[in-house]
Amino acid sequence: MQGMFKRVPAMALALVLMQPALLQAQEKRVPETQGEVQASFAPLVKKTAGAVVNVYAERQVQQRVSTGDPFFDQFFGQRLPNRTAKQSSLGSGVIVDAKGLVVTNNHVIEGADDIKVALADGREFSSKVLLKDARLDLAVLKIQAKDNFTALPISDSDVVEVGDLVLAIGNPFGVGQTVTSGIVSALARNQVAQGDFGFFIQTDAAINPGNSGGALMNIKGELIGINTAIFTRGGGSNGVGFAIPANLVKVFLAAAESGQKSFERPYIGATFEPVTSDVADALGLDKVRGALVLKIVPGGPAAAAGLKPGEVVTAVNGISVEHPDALGYRLTTAGLGGSARLSVQSGGKEREVTIKLDTAPETVPREQSEIAGHSPFTGMTVGNLSPRLAGELTLPVEKTGVAVMAIKDGTPAARLGFQAKDIIISINGSPVTSVKVMQGLIDDDPSVWRIEIERDGQRLTQFFR
Repeated sequence: MQGMFKRVPAMALALVLMQPALLQAQEKRVPETQGEVQASFAPLVKKTAGAVVNVYAERQVQQRVSTGDPFFDQFFGQRLPNRTAKQSSLGSGVIVDAKGLVVTNNHVIEGADDIKVALADGREFSSKVLLKDARLDLAVLKIQAKDNFTALPISDSDVVEVGDLVLAIGNPFGVGQTVTSGIVSALARNQVAQGDFGFFIQTDAAINPGNSGGALMNIKGELIGINTAIFTRGGGSNGVGFAIPANLVKVFLAAAESGQKSFERPYIGATFEPVTSDVADALGLDKVRGALVLKIVPGGPAAAAGLKPGEVVTAVNGISVEHPDALGYRLTTAGLGGSARLSVQSGGKEREVTIKLDTAPETVPREQSEIAGHSPFTGMTVGNLSPRLAGELTLPVEKTGVAVMAIKDGTPAARLGFQAKDIIISINGSPVTSVKVMQGLIDDDPSVWRIEIERDGQRLTQFFR
């Protein structure tokens, strides 16, 4: 046995060589013979590892110079010149097209001024961002070269099952390209990472800091997910890692290739919450799963489809929905411009409705404006809420009024603690119904400011002089 060449497990080799029709018929099984147990993944790694790259992102940041005396810093610090410093981050990426398209995590390249991609063979290239989205934590880069590159084919992540063998390839801790193996531990995991996206493949293949953006690959050498997060208390892998499914990567990649500057997801016109055991009993559900319809926006796609509050969406196009995040995932991967069939249960009865998958409308002019002058709002960018802006800010779709879109560092708004996604409710008791109304109230320049905002569903009142 020692003199024989290394090979992938017999099952894996058969899966690679057999015809698609036979692949579907063959049942998955665990290794059985001693030869299968002692086999190696080395041939598979040699074939595919060249498609996994290191991503180096650099950004320029301004650091305030300190006098070393808190008193002088408070009164004279703004007059001192800021120092420019360079910050860098390291992650991984996957080449998914021979022309040099790379998929990685958004958090790897967020805010970067310069992004370089280093291949496993030592070559290094500059790259540009084609599309990025913080909510999905995905980004697509284009390598600035005319070379042809090794690329990983993208699999159908819906055929992935718990127990499947997988390989994770990335650059953990910046030590260099590393391959780990494991199995798929769970599917449809949510409440894992920051942002509003919650549908991950869970694996026990070791994933560590620096693996972000790397490949989770099946034993046929196909991409099934982009490694993105770990659960850890000590900074290292504890056997619980998460990857963004390949089917979402396909939709995002198609948007980047079509030239879209922002990723659009379907607007449903409804809010949902998870199904609890009490809700399941009350509605006659046999399982505690699905997305409970909480609110319906009049005139939206959900209203047009006939969805009603209190009903539970249990499947999309025949695929089971575990929770509201899974519903959002299924509708997003279904794509814009078409429709989807929703299985709905209520009162022990099940029915199907068809919902259109369109982008969110901007029902009122945004009137986006950056507040200048001298007020507590100076430095914030605000806009009139519509379903479209609410979706961009991940706010409930039924919200109206004026929302904070961004806060500029070092401005009064930033120092006073305002945050993006705050909704301005009132100023000195006067309701803020639009950007125009808000600007008029600011121009009144009162000596005392009583400002009411909504943040994360809670109303807060602040006083400023």
